[in-house]
This record gives sequence, C-alpha cells and structure tokens, in this order.
Amino acid sequence: MISILEKEITFRFLKARKKDGFLNVISIFSFIGISLGVAVLIIVMSVMNGFRTELINKIVGFNAHISVKPYEKDIDTNKLNNPNLVLISKKLMFTNSGEAIIFKNNSSKGIILRGYDNNDFYKLDMIQKNNYKGSNDQLLKNNISIGKELSFSLDLKIGDNITLMSPVGIETIVGNLPKQKIFTVISIFDSGLADFDNNIAFINIETLEEFFNFNKKDRYLEVYLKNPSNIEVQKLNVQKIFDDEYVYSWSDMNSSLFSALKVERNVMFIILSLIIIVAAFNIISGLTILVKNKTKDIAILKSIGILNKSIIKIFFLIGVIIGTSATIFGIFIGVIFSFYIENLRKFLSNVFNISLFPEEIYFLNQMPSEININSIALIALCSIFITIIVSIFPAFKAAKLDLIKALKYE
Repeated sequence: MISILEKEITFRFLKARKKDGFLNVISIFSFIGISLGVAVLIIVMSVMNGFRTELINKIVGFNAHISVKPYEKDIDTNKLNNPNLVLISKKLMFTNSGEAIIFKNNSSKGIILRGYDNNDFYKLDMIQKNNYKGSNDQLLKNNISIGKELSFSLDLKIGDNITLMSPVGIETIVGNLPKQKIFTVISIFDSGLADFDNNIAFINIETLEEFFNFNKKDRYLEVYLKNPSNIEVQKLNVQKIFDDEYVYSWSDMNSSLFSALKVERNVMFIILSLIIIVAAFNIISGLTILVKNKTKDIAILKSIGILNKSIIKIFFLIGVIIGTSATIFGIFIGVIFSFYIENLRKFLSNVFNISLFPEEIYFLNQMPSEININSIALIALCSIFITIIVSIFPAFKAAKLDLIKALKYE
C-alpha cells in the first residue's frame, strides 16, 4: 500500500520548478514519446484489423463460404436435404466456371465466367446491394452481368452487345476454330473489390456449359452459411456429409493472403512497440536526473525516518504515473484518429491532390478502421509494463543513496 505521505511527496516531486527546467523537458519528451507510440500502434492496428475485416466481407460476399467439387461422380442431390447441412446453411446453389476472352470494338480482355441458374443468381448477396444496376432476374441465354471496373475499362453500359471467345474449338470446313458467342449486358455489379469487378462476369449456367462443352455432372455446389465466422468447424461438418467430394472454404482459397496479413500485423506491432520502449528509456534518464537533483531532499527524508522502501515507492510511482498518463492520452488520441482516419485521408488527398489509398492496389475504395478493445488493452498493458520495468532501476538507485555522503556534500 502507498501511504498519504508517500503520495504527497510523489506529487510534490512531479511538480517541476524553474531550476528543474531540463528535467521538465525530459519528462515532457517521455510523455509525448509514449503517447505517440501508443497512438500510432492503435491507429495501425485498427487500420489493419479493418482492412482484414473489410477484405473478408468483400471476399465472402463475392464467393461461397464453402464449395463442394465432385471428383468423378456428380454430386448426390439427396445429400442437400441432410439435416446437418440444412441446420448450418442459408442457401445452396450449383455453379460452374471457365475462362474466356471478351471483345468490344478494338479492345479485348481475358475474364472468368461464372454460371448460375436464373433463380439462384438474384439470391447472391452482392446482387441484392443498392449499388447493383440492371435486371437481377434476366440471367437467361446469351445475357451477361459484368463488374463496374470492366464496364469502365471496355466502355460498356447496360444493353450493349459483346463477343466472348471460348478456348473450346469447333470443327469447320477450314479447320478447328474457337467458339464465339454474342452476349447482351443486362446488369452491372459492384462488389467493392476492383480485382473481382474487372475480371469476373456472370452468365446462365446452361449457356456456360454449352459454351465450354461442360457436362452437367461437372457442376459444383456452393454452400452459404448462416454463421460463416467459424469456418473451419463448418467445413469439417460439410466434409462429413460430402465425404466423396473435394470440400474447400473461402479461407483455403485466400490462405496465403490472410497469413501474410497476420504476419505483417504482428511484425508492425513489434516494430512500433520499439517507439514505446525508446520513449520509456527517457523515463530512466528523467528519474535518474530527478534522483540527482533531489539528493538533498532524499537525505532529509531518510534522516527524519522515511524508510528505503518508501523512497523506492515514491520514485517508482513517479515513473508509473508518467507512463500511465501518457498511455491513457495515447489511447485517446489513437481512438480519435482511428474513428476519423477516412475523413483525414480524404482531406489530405484533396489538399495535396494525391491518392493515399489507391483502390487498384489495396482492393478497397476507402481506408477501413476497426477499433478492437482487445488490441487496445494489449497495447496499454505492454506500455504500462515497459514503464514499470524502466522505473525500477532509478527507484532502487534513490533508495541506495548514502545518507551521510548526501548530507555532507549538500
């Protein structure tokens, strides 16, 4: 416990006097350094958490949570009524995909075509968004739905006709020629991921099978879950039902990306923690100088009966107060910046006419931020722990001060 006398002395020592000007500067720099370190850590962690969450939401919104692909035999439709599957799934739909080349005027581009039944297409979450333009129930023969970025790059709008070329050839009197079809653009979607919008388009599944010479048994099943967060457990449940098929999740398809994000987040945490450590070492300097300046005071306190453990508590408390108050202030600054970071990005982009968060590089059209209480708590604990560690040495040094020498030279 800390006595009232120890508290009074601690707060008296914290009040800088004119002759302690340099000490005051060191204390201010310690406070600012720790505050900035904590704030930057919170901002970076919030942006990276937000980026990961937004990316997951975009990917999950565009792709099935779990996909089931047949090996040799087609998928047994009787398994779709399995009680365990019905319990965890929100919707089930069959699909297939293939690569083709799209032609428009003098432009061409390789794209991935996904095929859906017209009754399944409008059930996709992405199609039900407000930024979807066009018809969502007309994915019939020779109709196509394209992404916003693809419509920009090829200057396409709803109602335009485009030519698609399949890698599958057809025999003619002049030899084997690639199969071609003319499609009409019936809608334009915006998934929020520029890479998807620029490289994927939707057509009717029967048209796709005819275009690529696929068999109906080649179709694979897409499973959309009621709760996609615990994906690994859900995947195992689906694998038990479809034990003869290949089952994979959105997490498996993007495992390298999210592993890289996780590693980057951990490395950034370690690197930015060094800011706090460097700033915390200023506390050692400040407390050491404070001990030097307060030699006479310490000697007087000892001479009137103040114990060594009380001296340790006083100087230890000074370091902890500086570190804790700086940590709290840093949390406040970091949380405020995290809340308004997108507004700040827009302001800086407009003022300096630069792109601080290019969509074509980062996949997202705005800077995301997600404040995680656990991350803030971890940062605060690390900061205070570092402060406690660096406050121990000066506190013990003050307690070891020789009373006789201090009174003799002061």
